[in-house]
This record gives sequence, C-alpha cells and structure tokens, in this order.
Amino acid sequence: MSRNGLYAIVAVLAVAVIGFAIYTYQQQQAQPSLEVRIDQQGVSIDGNG
Repeated sequence: MSRNGLYAIVAVLAVAVIGFAIYTYQQQQAQPSLEVRIDQQGVSIDGNG
C-alpha cells in the first residue's frame, strides 16, 4: 500500500471520528434534562425540556 493510500485512510477515519463526536454531542444536548438544587437560597429547579 502506498503512503498516499495510507494517508487517505487515516484522513477518512479522522473525519468519521470527528463527525461521530459532533453527532453524539448534539444528541446529548437535545435530551431534556432536569436539575434540582437545594442550597442556602432554597430549592431551585432548572430544566431544558
């Protein structure tokens, strides 16, 4: 296998990993979440859903 072919395979794999990371991050941000905090100021509830 030539070096150019090896570089092409590495580049394709790098793009795939970056694309999967971006997709995973977007899916994680889209999920509704709920955060409940109890501190000196009382109870606070934050949610994005």
